[in-house]
Amino acid sequence: MSKNLLSFEDALDRLLDAAHPVAETESLPLTEADGRVLATSLRSTLDVPPLDNSAMDGYAVRCADVLAAGTRLPVTQRIQAGNVGHTLAAGSAARIFTGAPVPEGADAVVMQERCERDGAHLGGYVIVNHAPRDGENIRRCGEDIRVGAEILAAGTRLTPQALGLAASIGVPLVPTFRRLRVALFFTGDELVMPGEPLNPGAIYNSNRYVLRGLLERLGCAVTDLGNVPDTLDATRDALRRAAAVSDLILTSGGVSVGEEDHVRPAVEAEGELNLWKLAIKPGKPLAFGRVARGGNLNDGADFIGLPGNPVSGFVTFLMLVRPFILKRMGAADWLPCRLPLTAGFDWPKPDARREFLRARIGRGDDGGRLELFPHQGAGVLTSTAWADGLVDNPPAQPIHAGDIVQFIPFGELL
Repeated sequence: MSKNLLSFEDALDRLLDAAHPVAETESLPLTEADGRVLATSLRSTLDVPPLDNSAMDGYAVRCADVLAAGTRLPVTQRIQAGNVGHTLAAGSAARIFTGAPVPEGADAVVMQERCERDGAHLGGYVIVNHAPRDGENIRRCGEDIRVGAEILAAGTRLTPQALGLAASIGVPLVPTFRRLRVALFFTGDELVMPGEPLNPGAIYNSNRYVLRGLLERLGCAVTDLGNVPDTLDATRDALRRAAAVSDLILTSGGVSVGEEDHVRPAVEAEGELNLWKLAIKPGKPLAFGRVARGGNLNDGADFIGLPGNPVSGFVTFLMLVRPFILKRMGAADWLPCRLPLTAGFDWPKPDARREFLRARIGRGDDGGRLELFPHQGAGVLTSTAWADGLVDNPPAQPIHAGDIVQFIPFGELL
């Protein structure tokens, strides 16, 4: 492998070393905080549940009163969720419903399917056809959360279930880092927007919709500057406009060494460029640097230039730009999980570079083995819509059907 190529690991380390989290925070209502990053940890000020409560519709009893199936007990109270009963007298039962507090004195709840009513609703009797054990069908006070416990750590990306957890302890507002501001533009005179005429030599700009969607799914505030003409002056002007409104500038195309590829010299004129070629496939060219804001580089915006080939840009974003953005957002966890799965394909001629192969879990009777998209070219965007994820294949590593490979589901990345 050429010494001019930077390994995936070194590229990721350099990006993460330069990813300084935003400092500004804001408190948001739970209804607006999905996908945001928690700025400070949350601790509970109460036990959840706050009282012992019933896990079933049934009858609260004392175990000492029901030593055998067929025990007949008077029903002395009826307790619904949201109501608190009185102390259960020895030798009696309480009709109780799911979520209702277990009355003092009761030490088990027998589900209604194991009981028979005998007589009126109250003042009647219940025949208990099951001898319960202590604590049966009772959710204990603090079983889920203890007062003082940390329920969500700083740096957590808030999910619907995390917001539900915050709600369960009565938190109305959560402290979050502000959104990362990302400016996005594209270079290439051949690019046209969907709906416009496709003249000879032109292509539709698919990258705009892929990258904008990826950024918005991460929770970024996106400024889309659209297509920029393939000239040095136009590219420099776009960089200056982008730096004025963003923390990160992301571009697609123009990062190779062609005469009409102006992103690299434009960034060097407006700031600095640190990273250029990567030992990964797809996605060899990557530009990384910084663009000055108002002539001040220290107060400038980070810059990442992705390759223009659709799959190259997609894979490079997921594997390198996504972790960089997550760290800049203040997230504590930015690397995806890899699953060891069985290959149902052969890959006999691997590249010398690290490869990210588009694959999916088999839909047939093959035991869930991974299937490989037949065309792995950097321009075959179909592979990204067909696939479930990426096989992370080490450099020069052939794959034979039955081998265990490292699979990164798109569910971990999108």
